[in-house]
Amino acid sequence: MMTKCGFVAIIGKPNSGKSTLLNTILGEDLSIVTPKPQTTRKNVLGIYSCENIQIIFTDTPGILKPRYELQRSMMGYVAETLEATDLVLVIVDAEKFTEIGRYFHSEVVESLRSCGKKLICVLNKTDLFIDKKELLPKISDLAKSNLFSEIIPISALKADSITTLIECITKNIPESEFHYDDEYLSNQSERFFVAELIRKSIFTLFEDELPYSTEVVIIAFKEREHGKWYISADIVIDKNSQKRILIGEKGNKIRLLGAQAREEIEKHLAKPVYLELFVKVRNNWRNDKAMLRSFGY
Repeated sequence: MMTKCGFVAIIGKPNSGKSTLLNTILGEDLSIVTPKPQTTRKNVLGIYSCENIQIIFTDTPGILKPRYELQRSMMGYVAETLEATDLVLVIVDAEKFTEIGRYFHSEVVESLRSCGKKLICVLNKTDLFIDKKELLPKISDLAKSNLFSEIIPISALKADSITTLIECITKNIPESEFHYDDEYLSNQSERFFVAELIRKSIFTLFEDELPYSTEVVIIAFKEREHGKWYISADIVIDKNSQKRILIGEKGNKIRLLGAQAREEIEKHLAKPVYLELFVKVRNNWRNDKAMLRSFGY
């Protein structure tokens, strides 16, 4: 039987539903999702395998205009992914979209136009429209841009038209042997996903700027044949004033964070876990290139 296998980039603005789409396709919460924008900082690789088809997705950070070195690194991931992929899914938030020139900055439109890859527009969040006719002007404007080979309206949250999207992707990826065993969901380490789950809990529990000022570094990850696995992590913040907020009165916030993160990690690993969290201040780390490299950016 002929097999097809290809690399597919998922790009779009923050909160357009990129991570939700990846999780829905895989049937697993691989990429962290929160109501806050800019949750995804690094590429997340997810592998969809079904019979003779393997699609290797890369969920990228949301497209934005960088304000500091961390965000420049994030946009670097997007650019590198565009170069290395077979096909690009451009996720567009149907609720926020009016016309292409207002939705995407002109530089983004030009980079998409010149990237040399086939682009499929995925018009997401269609479940928010009771009257689907309201989508027609949006689809018309997207078509007039001449950027996209196809435009597919979906709801990633409700899993509407996901089969149609998979069929479209399958048509556009090359004939090839599988790159990974078909039981693999990702090639990224458990350390990576544990750090992401701790970050998810920070985004869930804390408001304003604090989640964006934190980084999670796994210091110890000890698998044990008997008893709980041991995980130790540093939560790095960039201002001393944030330490009191993160720890809370008599440690109540850090304990709550640890309990919530541990529950998520145990669900992911299917193992009981002993989790220790430490708060470290690294002033202005988001603009420190050396520190960003040490964090894997």
